[in-house]
Amino acid sequence: MSIRFTAKARRGMVALTVAAGLAVGVAGCGGSGGGDDKRPASPASVSRTTGSDPSSQEGQSDQPLAELKGTNGLLLEITSAQRDSGGFVTVNGTLKNDGAKQLLIPSALSGSETEITKHGPSLGGATLVDSKGKKRYYVLRDTDGGPLTTTGFDTLKAGESLAVFMQFPSPPADVSEVALQMPTLSSATIKISG
Repeated sequence: MSIRFTAKARRGMVALTVAAGLAVGVAGCGGSGGGDDKRPASPASVSRTTGSDPSSQEGQSDQPLAELKGTNGLLLEITSAQRDSGGFVTVNGTLKNDGAKQLLIPSALSGSETEITKHGPSLGGATLVDSKGKKRYYVLRDTDGGPLTTTGFDTLKAGESLAVFMQFPSPPADVSEVALQMPTLSSATIKISG
């Protein structure tokens, strides 16, 4: 066989592989064909509720651990801060608009780091502060540099609430209380369980 023949064969195999991959991708995106799909209007990472219904997230109690207040009726209720065996702390809560008008979520909540802000609105500006160990823990990032927090929200209607989460590196096991700080919101001390 000549080099020319093997090069043509190799190009043909690559073209066949790409064509097969595209065919599988198009078939996978085809949907059910019925056209009646009831898809939510908001992104998958955002679940919104109206009023003051309790969130259905696991491990949350009716009584919040802390409340961080902002301007114009913006309120973040922290419902749990759970340490897991992987070395992470996941903070869950509800972002609420207690005001009478639709509220534009402050962009400062995303923080000021370019790597985080380029992924859109988030809670990437949140930090946990261990005053005992004199350390600050920033929101973790995924492999693309996106924050491991709720993302993709920019407004809340009057009375609307949004279940949110933030994931941080875990402080040492003997640290059970930390301060949660977020730009434009008041600071609050929360107790880590687990």
